[in-house]
Amino acid sequence: MKKDKDHFRGCLLGGAIGDALGWPVEFMRINEIRTKYGENGITDLVVGTSGKAEITDDTQMTLFTAEGILLAEAERRYRGNCDVAISVYRAYLRWLHTQGSYHQVLENIGLIDGLYEGIYNSGWLYSVKELHSKRAPGNTCLSALFSGKRGTIDDPINDSKGCGGVMRVAPAGLFYPKDEAFEKAAEFAAITHGHPSGYLSAGALAYIIASIIEGEDIEKAVKGAVEKLQRYEGSEECLRGLGMAFELSKSDMPDVDAISKLGQGWVGEEALAIATYCALKYRDDFRKALIAAVNHDGDSDSTGAITGNIMGAYLGLGHIPVEWVDKVELKDVIMEIADDLLVGYRDDEDWQRRYGRL
Repeated sequence: MKKDKDHFRGCLLGGAIGDALGWPVEFMRINEIRTKYGENGITDLVVGTSGKAEITDDTQMTLFTAEGILLAEAERRYRGNCDVAISVYRAYLRWLHTQGSYHQVLENIGLIDGLYEGIYNSGWLYSVKELHSKRAPGNTCLSALFSGKRGTIDDPINDSKGCGGVMRVAPAGLFYPKDEAFEKAAEFAAITHGHPSGYLSAGALAYIIASIIEGEDIEKAVKGAVEKLQRYEGSEECLRGLGMAFELSKSDMPDVDAISKLGQGWVGEEALAIATYCALKYRDDFRKALIAAVNHDGDSDSTGAITGNIMGAYLGLGHIPVEWVDKVELKDVIMEIADDLLVGYRDDEDWQRRYGRL
């Protein structure tokens, strides 16, 4: 069992570090990356003008996923029940507000869903000024949230399978047991991504993380996710990607070549497969896993973030390079959210102020 601060913090900080490592090369091809950073590609965090390595929307939305889960838990304690998917949806609307989109969203939600009351005066992440930064947010997430409609698995909002669903659901894997984690993460991803590969990849990632937290090694966790996916209609692409990732991780093929066979990571099943490959191949080395995860032609920040989530949950914060932890943006906020997910609920003033009624 790895249900402790070291592994919860490792999961979220690991994801943020992978996100920040891949962000400078997200839209570059491998030849361009090598030309700029050397034959080994990008191997260290790039510090921005703030003195920190910047996170992107991947980590921003991961934090708001966690806040939605925790607000739902507080509501459950007060009222006895709460729809966590609605709580997470509202958290995503607060994230959208940080992107400078408040008035249109408020109007849409008021006209369509009638859910605007209390959306913007709950939680605490909205008050973190560093989160009010646009870091290339995904078009699917923006358009889905702008619509004023909450997508669900049974009533999808679109047919997108972009990786914007899977890249943000690690908190579900930390908070829920593995079977529930799969279902909840798939629901959270379906809010904005309606294709099965868009939300089932999210379910699989949360299942892998929850399995690791429950004490399984990465290989067993991945095999369990495969067995889980086999029960769902539309899981063929995710299953194919995970199967290839497993085989390639045992080969001697260079990482860049192996990853090119898995795709570029712009869609959910490819991002999950690339991260799984890197985590399986370098399961005992956080640095090597993340360097492999970001040096390719595709969506480097998302594949880096997902790999960091898996590796951080598995190895724990103590196995993440200290200099990377110190450099990453919003380190203290990320650790606080991780600690709150670990505790789940505290009957004390600080916790109540963040997620309760004070």
